[in-house]
Amino acid sequence: MQALMFLIDTAFSLYLMVVILRLWLQLVRADFYNPFSQFVVKATNPLVLPLRRIIPSLGRLDTATLLLAYAVMLTKLLLLQVISAGQIILVPSLIFAAIFLVKEVLTLLFWILVIRALLSWFSQGRSPVEYVMYQLTEPVLAPVRRILPPLGGLDLSVLVVLIGLQFLNILFSNWFPGI
Repeated sequence: MQALMFLIDTAFSLYLMVVILRLWLQLVRADFYNPFSQFVVKATNPLVLPLRRIIPSLGRLDTATLLLAYAVMLTKLLLLQVISAGQIILVPSLIFAAIFLVKEVLTLLFWILVIRALLSWFSQGRSPVEYVMYQLTEPVLAPVRRILPPLGGLDLSVLVVLIGLQFLNILFSNWFPGI
């Protein structure tokens, strides 16, 4: 049973990350001709495009993609409930799906920041992945850079945001034990 739960959790989490990335790429108006962006679009198009025919966007927010992310998280929770307990508890799952989705977005932001920091040490700035990481994280890092004083060429904004994300993760864990 645990092996099956692991496979379901992993498969749904990976696809959820791609769906969240699509929404995030649209919100920051990232370069969609980038190979990484093209992968994200092609991986999510089969489910997003039919939803877009039914659900309109609200300004810059692609509500069809947001609903897909919520549906993926809810389906994951319900499948894991059925496998582990043999039953579905729908109302709490509807609420927890939204909470888990927010936590997943924060976790994805954490890892993208870590990847961006690591790439900045080794890469020379010509990687398409690095450019997308820059586009995704710059809206979060720029306000922190305006507050922090420059420290001789060191950019501590990534560290400050990572600490803030870890703080939010601990806060979520205290508010919702078991998450």
